[in-house]
Amino acid sequence: MKLFIANKNYSSWSMRPWLAARSAGIPFEEEMVWLRQPETPALIRARSPNGRVPALIDGDLVVFESIAVLEYLAELAPGLWPQDRAARAHARSICAEMHAGFVPLRNRCSMNMKRAPAPIALDADVEANVDRIVAMWTDCRTRFGAGGDFLFGAFGNADAMYAPVVSRFHSYGVPVPPGVRAYMDAVMATPAWLEWEAAALAETQVIAETDAIC
Repeated sequence: MKLFIANKNYSSWSMRPWLAARSAGIPFEEEMVWLRQPETPALIRARSPNGRVPALIDGDLVVFESIAVLEYLAELAPGLWPQDRAARAHARSICAEMHAGFVPLRNRCSMNMKRAPAPIALDADVEANVDRIVAMWTDCRTRFGAGGDFLFGAFGNADAMYAPVVSRFHSYGVPVPPGVRAYMDAVMATPAWLEWEAAALAETQVIAETDAIC
């Protein structure tokens, strides 16, 4: 099984299934493509039908879109979703919300793991995204987080889906309540995160428009 991804420093969508698979102990090979190169679109299109990363290649099967890859991984490692039906439904709901939403946050605070953490001014629509995410994480930890440090107790698909938001909040100095900061610290201390982060910091490619955000 192969996971086709882009730069670890910048590719938030690639990060999600990579963290889920690694945290669940699912073996996979990794293939990377550099973003914003002349050959990038053709290389991605050759492996992913929608022309985007990530894509999971398992024999003749190609699974694309991060949220679909997470579902496929959960069939191999059911613990990636909560066992309780209500908790599982809620986890899927917030993952779908992430997949479809929070565009202002994503546009204003691009993932850049090399960025020295420092705050920036946030527009009202970005602040609204932050408020919603903080409320969501707090609610999940309160209702479903007993028995672990993550949104539904053990690290799972919901945490993988929001891991790039953890990175953004950290890199852009977004102020959060202590409980949310503790959750972020727990995500950032996982072996899978630390492995991804080390590889991201070792990358040499620079995307100027992302690095220019101050």
